Amino acid sequence: MSRIAIIGATSGIAEHCARLWAGRGHDLTLVGRDAARLDAVAADLKVRSPASAIDTLVASDFHDPQAVDMIVGALCAERPVDIALIAHGTLPDQQACQNDGALAADTMLVNGVSPALFAEAFARHMVPVDRGTIAIIGSVAGDRGRKTNYVYGAAKGLVDRYAQGMQHRLAATNVRVVLAKPGPTATAMTAALQSKGQRMASPADVAKRIVAAIDRGQPVVYAPALWAIIMAIVRALPRPIFHKLNI
Repeated sequence: MSRIAIIGATSGIAEHCARLWAGRGHDLTLVGRDAARLDAVAADLKVRSPASAIDTLVASDFHDPQAVDMIVGALCAERPVDIALIAHGTLPDQQACQNDGALAADTMLVNGVSPALFAEAFARHMVPVDRGTIAIIGSVAGDRGRKTNYVYGAAKGLVDRYAQGMQHRLAATNVRVVLAKPGPTATAMTAALQSKGQRMASPADVAKRIVAAIDRGQPVVYAPALWAIIMAIVRALPRPIFHKLNI
């Protein structure tokens, strides 16, 4: 039985990952900022897996390095965390970010800097015991800057590079770093895009691929798998052609 900590546990993808792990009887600690939503997710998991220990931790500050260290320290105080899933994030409108510098800064902080701080904080606890998996939810948006979402994409690009560096640093250890890159997924975060008719992946299917990748210690996983091909094409497009596309 593993002990799993989920940062941003009320996100749609994280909740479905938690259901899969609860189904295996693992113990879960759910971390988030909304106590009522955390309690609702925990109650659902307890029904699905009465044998699992399901705890919650309400934390208000995901940005401050000292606050992040305290959250992770509290999670690792009693016994080591086997898997840390870092799943929190926001998806504001690109035009709104262009018009509001504060919103753009917050978007990059929440989606880029904060996940990196959590990953590094978990590594400080996992490396000394030489075991554990740090899984970070990035995005296909981080693969190439596009006009429709480059503020969010820049933050996810930071996560991508950070995960690469940690994988390189920890390659000789038994600590694994898994970077998940979901495509557009039908969660609350993408409600505005869904209202415009954009096709979305099922969060349950995305969660299955992420959990399977964590099981294997796979460095990078696209979810659904088709996005690996799509983004390979997008990355390879010559700039003159790319600039003519409305993506």
